[in-house]
Amino acid sequence: MRMLSKMKYWIGALILGALVFTACDDEEGEAPALTIEALTATGTSLETGEEVTVDLNAASSASDVPPDAVFEITFDREIDTETVSASNISISDGDNDVALTVTADGSVVTVTPNEELIQGTDYTVTVSTALLASDGGTVTNGSRTFETAGRLPVVAPQEDAQVAYWKLDGNASDEMGNYADGTEVEVEYQADRFGTIESAAYFDGDASIIEIADAGALMTETQDFTISFWLKPDTTNHFNDDGNQTGMFVFGLGAFYGIQYEIFGSYDGSKYAVSYVNDEGTQFAEDMFFPSNATDNTNGGWQGWDFARSLSVTEMKNTITQTWYHNVFTYNAAEKKGYLYFNGELMKSFDFNLWPDGDPKQTAAGVDYRGAEPEVFDDLALGFIHSRAGTLFDDAAFGNYENPNANHFKGWLDDFRIIHAAYSEDDVATLYEAERP
Repeated sequence: MRMLSKMKYWIGALILGALVFTACDDEEGEAPALTIEALTATGTSLETGEEVTVDLNAASSASDVPPDAVFEITFDREIDTETVSASNISISDGDNDVALTVTADGSVVTVTPNEELIQGTDYTVTVSTALLASDGGTVTNGSRTFETAGRLPVVAPQEDAQVAYWKLDGNASDEMGNYADGTEVEVEYQADRFGTIESAAYFDGDASIIEIADAGALMTETQDFTISFWLKPDTTNHFNDDGNQTGMFVFGLGAFYGIQYEIFGSYDGSKYAVSYVNDEGTQFAEDMFFPSNATDNTNGGWQGWDFARSLSVTEMKNTITQTWYHNVFTYNAAEKKGYLYFNGELMKSFDFNLWPDGDPKQTAAGVDYRGAEPEVFDDLALGFIHSRAGTLFDDAAFGNYENPNANHFKGWLDDFRIIHAAYSEDDVATLYEAERP
């Protein structure tokens, strides 16, 4: 009996020892969790152009991450390079994953987006549990959120009708891809109305011009028409041959044979000149003057001007010079009416229905381009009334491009859009609110 008891004792001890040994062996076999010690994003500041680094490893979500950022993730120990791939590390805006290039060196993983991130957008960077340490440890708390610097791209009202959009963010490319890159002469890219560097085109008032070739279709393939852009005229030291302040041709597509916009030399008003065609095929131009102290057909103005906001000279100068403002001209072919808006507010409108009886303009059908070489070419010119190839106004000091004291535009242009649709008052207000600083 005593021998049997001893045997039971030793057998029990052996079993217990085996269990303890197994348990200890399991604990030693589990690698500790892989920890993110640092996560940073390094790129170019939109405001200064200098390199900045943003910490994404803090408790709260990071902001102002440069869109061109490269991400560096530092772990507490060496990474198994076999598990480092874009399938195990992701950056997503919630709807779309960003294409990435991922590399590792020791305990550091570098994540490079293949394209710049979208400005003003929330993203999440995630490290999955499939990424392992060299000892097999898996990551814990592998998700961080951040917001990129800048502003979210604006979707214009009636986006399907937008046929051209020059953001002028460092180049003269049409974002829609419908027109070739513009030819640039003496144009600089400077800070825009948000303070973002190289995001607006600056024209020097002497020779600066951007020419977009074969642009006549902007007016021949539509009846309804809207043009929208931001500008900040610079009136300092801008004089003509007589030493007086000179006007500014902000842009032109064949001058009045297409469309042009100019600011008066006194800076107390501006005008559009636009070409139209009527139901009989007759083409004509019509000026839309908007001076200070403007009048309409209710207070002594022309019978076709059905609305005009009266701004004093001071109010007009404060609106259209030395400050950014939003400019929209839109023509509604069904109504036969044109409208001018500054900063989302109606400034003036005209109605071809109110022209004198028998006037061919009463049957206006829509906008049209009617330019012919050599006077004008069908190039959209930003910074002057028409492209350099045209001969129109060559014999006039104000209109000869080669004359540095001509009515060259001096100032900044940004977000230049052409829409083949008529904008309503709500459309204009929506775009203004979306694009305003």
